[in-house]
Amino acid sequence: MTEKAYRYRFYPNPEQEDLLRKTLGCVRLIYNKALAERTQAWYEREERVSYSQTSSMLTAWKKQEELNFLNDVSSVPLQQGLRHLQTAFTNFFAGRAKYPNFKKKRQGGSAEFTQSAFTYKNGEVYLAKSKQPLAIRWSRQLPKGCQPSTITVKLDPSGRWFVSLRIDDPTNNKLEPIDKNIGIDLGISSLFTTSDGVKVANPKNFHKLYKKLRLAQKSLSQKTKGSKNREKARKKVARIHAKITDCRRDHTHKLTTQLIRENQTIVVEDLAVRNLVKNPKLARAISDPNWAELVRQLTYKAEWYGRKLIKIDRWFPSSKRCGNCGHIVEKLPLNIREWDCPNCGIHHDRDINAANNILAAGLAVSVCGATVRPEQSKSVKAGAKTRKGRKQKPKS
Repeated sequence: MTEKAYRYRFYPNPEQEDLLRKTLGCVRLIYNKALAERTQAWYEREERVSYSQTSSMLTAWKKQEELNFLNDVSSVPLQQGLRHLQTAFTNFFAGRAKYPNFKKKRQGGSAEFTQSAFTYKNGEVYLAKSKQPLAIRWSRQLPKGCQPSTITVKLDPSGRWFVSLRIDDPTNNKLEPIDKNIGIDLGISSLFTTSDGVKVANPKNFHKLYKKLRLAQKSLSQKTKGSKNREKARKKVARIHAKITDCRRDHTHKLTTQLIRENQTIVVEDLAVRNLVKNPKLARAISDPNWAELVRQLTYKAEWYGRKLIKIDRWFPSSKRCGNCGHIVEKLPLNIREWDCPNCGIHHDRDINAANNILAAGLAVSVCGATVRPEQSKSVKAGAKTRKGRKQKPKS
């Protein structure tokens, strides 16, 4: 049984759009009010407010005359919004995320409906307080016999409506085992290079639309805040961003599916993209190839299709190490794409050599169960604590 989400675009009628926009607005309001209450409680009384307390606050807010409109929408998305806030705080206190931010109207928003707030029958979706089914464009059918457990409705900044149906898929998608293993070296000039010498070109989706985006953003900055022309200009910028995102997602899905189908074991580096983009000179070039999403898709697709994904330590010197003799050079600037080993004299293509070293390290990890950094293994065995992200102070 595999948990999956099927995402579709839909086109609400005027009545449905009015109800959905109200629902998104109420979810955003409740989320922000609960976040403000929790932040204020901590700063004034140093108290942590739990989900059950915010749920009681929601009941009280609904009884207030100025917030009476909260009763016009389904209560389920409001409760789910409070649960999402609780998850955000849990991740923050565990050091996995920053302090939760307030939701903004221009970001669109989303609302989650559980089984008590929607009906799915005969291939149609009926949401609570709506008599007509959603006009969904079924680009692909749900697996037979599957019923959605939750449905999430989302409005993106460009004005498009999407619905995501979460299901438990019983289908066995395991592929037949094959005898092929590859190492992947992620890059900028090439999206990635494999250990068998294949270089996949970087589509540079952001770069293609960069000039058009700059003009649209310049036009937006010249519009008066609150005017209709500014809203039109904002949507134009959002549509360009949506096109960039869609192109990235489509290209990444096709590549990852191909890699999973053609290889039994895939080895990649466990890169910290969030830290890499802190370099202002390389931030745009590193963000455009979508490395983090590529590795994320490889991770869950390998589990779906019975393949194996191995992540090696990000500090492993894959580029500086000679794949023939193991010699490690002291410096290897990014502008040097080919080099000769000073020890054995063999000529290397930087990316192909790195991919081969990544594959060799990954297979070693797979066989003996060790890391590629012996000193790190010793420190972990000695009981040293692993590093965690720094906690951010709550915003006032």
